[in-house]
Amino acid sequence: MTATAATTAVADFLTLNGISKIYRTNGSEVHAVEHAAFTIPSGQFVSILGPSGCGKSTLLSMIGGLETPTTGQIAIGGDPVREPRDDMGYVFQDATLLPWFSVLNNVLFPVRLRKGKTSAYHDRARELLEMVGLWEFRDKRPDQLSGGMRQRVAICRALITDPDILLMDEPFSALDAISRDEMNVALASIWDRFHKTAVFVTHSIREAVFLSDRILVMSRRPSAICYDVTVPFARPRDAHVETDPEFVRMVSDLRDKIEEGYKG
Repeated sequence: MTATAATTAVADFLTLNGISKIYRTNGSEVHAVEHAAFTIPSGQFVSILGPSGCGKSTLLSMIGGLETPTTGQIAIGGDPVREPRDDMGYVFQDATLLPWFSVLNNVLFPVRLRKGKTSAYHDRARELLEMVGLWEFRDKRPDQLSGGMRQRVAICRALITDPDILLMDEPFSALDAISRDEMNVALASIWDRFHKTAVFVTHSIREAVFLSDRILVMSRRPSAICYDVTVPFARPRDAHVETDPEFVRMVSDLRDKIEEGYKG
């Protein structure tokens, strides 16, 4: 089987050239990322795997303009990334919803930040919340939702302004196994609908294979991209793909790459 791609994909939409990140504290240096160089076409879902502490989240933060590379350049659509951009959507490990806002107002919050008219985005908010089964909870506060429901709201919030790229940093890591599986199916469905360029950091190999078009593996620090593999499963996908022998083989192969700190 071969992976399908968005028909409007543009090659080299996201480009990283010679990216490194060095933290200097108390006279010593910590090389969080040594050399990262890759490109991602528009509409591709890419997961980043690697050992704990290898710099996955640091790399994502640099892509998002939240941190500045020590060396190298990151560009989106040919434009250098120097700060957070309006055409990016972020989903973090914690949903970070505003507790005094309703579900609907949390989804619309990025519009408020940009001083836009929330009424103009009401239909899109409804569409997104209906997609994740939360429209009937639109007037609830975050403390009235489960962890999985809060993360669904966070994904809707990230998509409300129709960003070009979606950055996700282990968004399901705090969920129980059943909720996490449900969120993977929900995210796959959302991606099939909107085909956003996505960069997804996770510790779950199975999650990465299920969701992704492509997987990048980072080595141990000082880390670099040591393995780059295409996921060979057609879309749309459902949970049954995980019983495919090729799926099982791919998960095992990726686990070996991570454990041995593959240097290719």
